[in-house]
Amino acid sequence: MTPSEYYTKRRNEAQNNLDRLRRLGFILSMLRLSVFIVVATVWYFAWGSTAVIFTSTIVGAGIFLFLVARYTDTKLNQRYFQQLVAINSAELNALNGDYSEFSEGTEFIFEEHHYNQDIDLFGKGSLFQLINRTETVNGRKRLAAWLNANTIENIQAKQEGLKELATLSDWRQHYKASASLIETNVPSSSVINWVSQYKAFVPRIHRFVPIIFSAISLTAFALYAIGIIPSSYLLYLLLIGLGITGPYVKRITRLFNVASQMKETFAQYAKLLEAIENQALTSPLLKTERKKIETDGVKASQLLKNLSRHIDYLANRNNMIFAPIANGFFLWDLYFTQKIEHWLGNFDESVVQWFDTIEFFDAVNSMANYAFNHPDYIYPSIAESENVIMNAQQLGHPLLNSRKVVRNSIDIRKEDFFIITGANMAGKSTFLRTVALNLVMANCGLPVSAEKFSYHPIKLISSMRTSDSLQNDESYFFSELKRLKFIVDEMQKDAYFIILDEILKGTNSKDKAEGSRKFVEKLVASNSTGLIATHDLSLCVLSDQLPQIQNHYFDAEIVDDELYFDYTFKEGICQNMNASFLLKKMGIVNS
Repeated sequence: MTPSEYYTKRRNEAQNNLDRLRRLGFILSMLRLSVFIVVATVWYFAWGSTAVIFTSTIVGAGIFLFLVARYTDTKLNQRYFQQLVAINSAELNALNGDYSEFSEGTEFIFEEHHYNQDIDLFGKGSLFQLINRTETVNGRKRLAAWLNANTIENIQAKQEGLKELATLSDWRQHYKASASLIETNVPSSSVINWVSQYKAFVPRIHRFVPIIFSAISLTAFALYAIGIIPSSYLLYLLLIGLGITGPYVKRITRLFNVASQMKETFAQYAKLLEAIENQALTSPLLKTERKKIETDGVKASQLLKNLSRHIDYLANRNNMIFAPIANGFFLWDLYFTQKIEHWLGNFDESVVQWFDTIEFFDAVNSMANYAFNHPDYIYPSIAESENVIMNAQQLGHPLLNSRKVVRNSIDIRKEDFFIITGANMAGKSTFLRTVALNLVMANCGLPVSAEKFSYHPIKLISSMRTSDSLQNDESYFFSELKRLKFIVDEMQKDAYFIILDEILKGTNSKDKAEGSRKFVEKLVASNSTGLIATHDLSLCVLSDQLPQIQNHYFDAEIVDDELYFDYTFKEGICQNMNASFLLKKMGIVNS
């Protein structure tokens, strides 16, 4: 089944379930109305009979609350299937090149990074926008951090994890849909801080007092119902209960106000934990991550559900009819407040790890979704020889339309440096970004756009889009020098694959030629490996002096008075430039 067929099938299934739940919701609404009418009718005909009115009210309230709970569950399930419809619709749009629904991640671009300003890693139409399907704030941050990390460890373990998750499409969609239902403005970091710093205020004795008091109240109700005690006894009991609860009302209100803001997070994170717990996983990376949420006895998901349920029960204090009765006869607020405080005291440290694992799967699912959407991509193999830096056949740019992209091959060995010349718009910069993006993807464990890709894992560093800085009062040339200095300094710390695009553009031709030559000589002397694109043909003569340097080019031809590009990576030096032709063609100059 192709990705398009899968998403269409899933969308249709979700829409059918959504329609069914909407019908069920209507039926439950009508049943609630019927209960209200029945109770009101009983009151009308039994007016004056306290026992009948009291009994019918209790029974009616019980049935009504049951129907409310079912209706609430139904509405939540409706939202779930609405999200599944939206998820699959968005994926179908993405397969057609429309990624507008997904975050661009521009907030993750920053200066003095090794490559993220140069290679369309973030921004509109970027690799991040193509990959990102995260639903949590920290999941999105983690995904961006992985793309920015420039690490080369555990690549095969990452690949195994992504291969496994890519096959679990239904599970990934369930996870994403569940995560998307979290409606809160409170970030998970604030939740963790609150949980870890919370100080209990309800005395430990109140773990038992509400239970004892509730038993007394139920006994009093029974005695009243059979006529042994008068109604005044119930009133006294109500006042005593309110008196016990009263001193804690303000602090309970503060607790509830904070906890209620986080309840949605707890409820949905419990579902995400449950999804992780119930899914069989075999790859070491995923199994190790899941092990972090394992607990003795009760599952982490159930523990988090318990907390969410306690907060839900405490929320009934907002019902002006229910609250006085529940607190007066059952010490409702005290009972569930101490339940919440007891939970926070026991699991404050565990919550940190649970949230971290949830956000890990949120991020890694995005990568697995990307792999699923590109079944024609391949997972790179690690070259046995350290002399092989990258041997890629039919390498394509992952951000371009696969039906239109022109693919090229590259075989670059350790300490090789390719000087790439070519006419304007012939494809030099696109090729550099093709190599760079696929290298970053390979280091992240992602499949790449190629027929074959064997490489020795290596970090990337680049200088391709230097700009002046008005804020820092820096000229373009000074900004470029700073970037080159940054590259030189980083080269002293680690081995890098270096990609440069037309360096020293901010100075005159003679300075540019001389400076570029010296800089390339320095790179070669440092035993570096990489690519440099340039219009300066004088750099090509370095291949006569330095055997590490190879010349390659992209060509342009004028065919029938039109400029033609084949975007093919060739060996040698470009001989055809096109600036004069374009100036004349566009009517800027006459000859």
